[in-house]
Amino acid sequence: MATAKTFLHAVVLAALVLPSMALADCPPADWTGDQLKALKAEGFKLDDDARRAQLAAGLLACLADPDPELRDGIAFEAWSTWLRADKISVEARLAAAAELLPALQSDAPDPDGFRKPFAALVLSELARADRKSPYLSPEQRAQLLEGGARYLEDVRDYRGFDAREGWRHGVAHGADLMLQLALNPALDKAQLDRMFTAVATQVTPPGEQFYVYGESARLARPVLYAALRGLHTAADWDAFFKKISDPAPLAKWPDAFRDNAGLARRHNARAFLLVVYSEIADSKDEKLIQMLPAVKAAMAVVP
Repeated sequence: MATAKTFLHAVVLAALVLPSMALADCPPADWTGDQLKALKAEGFKLDDDARRAQLAAGLLACLADPDPELRDGIAFEAWSTWLRADKISVEARLAAAAELLPALQSDAPDPDGFRKPFAALVLSELARADRKSPYLSPEQRAQLLEGGARYLEDVRDYRGFDAREGWRHGVAHGADLMLQLALNPALDKAQLDRMFTAVATQVTPPGEQFYVYGESARLARPVLYAALRGLHTAADWDAFFKKISDPAPLAKWPDAFRDNAGLARRHNARAFLLVVYSEIADSKDEKLIQMLPAVKAAMAVVP
């Protein structure tokens, strides 16, 4: 278990161990793009612990790089590979979280829109590592939940995939962080409810955004896996799905057919409900079965 109670204690560590995402170079010093590609081809095998730690720190800057091979294919995949193989120290994990969590709420200009979604994605891997072998304090875990929930609620860049620039996918990556936290038995019902509030804000986002990159399914996953925790009642699910099926700001759902914003709201609400329904309709798990009446009722409301 980490000795630092909050990520504020880890900020100093981050300054010592990790370069700032906004200031550091990508590729990191002493590495070329070709060398990083070769390392990836070898499954990111790097036996020198000190060199691996230094590279992991340097690769955080690449999470904001416009090159999808560096950002997604190398920086994210390297962190995911090393965390899942327990090749990143607790100190380096805490320092990374102290670097990435503030990045989610940063007001720094980011017209390319890569930094926050990929910070969230690496944070989801850090949350997974904590679930597998706890290293966060309860206070740190609560900070990660709140920071991730606020990020998900605040996403307004809905760009998904671009053939040249690759993925942004802010909503999906925020949902991935919520999923890893939902799976963690250390989180209580109130914390799961905070997560549900964040998820619900993006099930039907404002404006004329039609989800076409699998966002609805990604948003459904933390709800479904939280349900398997068995902490919620049928009444809880009734209240949650009534929020999803609420037509507001429309007066009533038939008004959705009058403009693109309404059509988008209908499209996204139905997509989310259909994903949830498809996952639980034939389930034999009582914790999922108790969701079914609320989901069916919501589907009946949204035309």
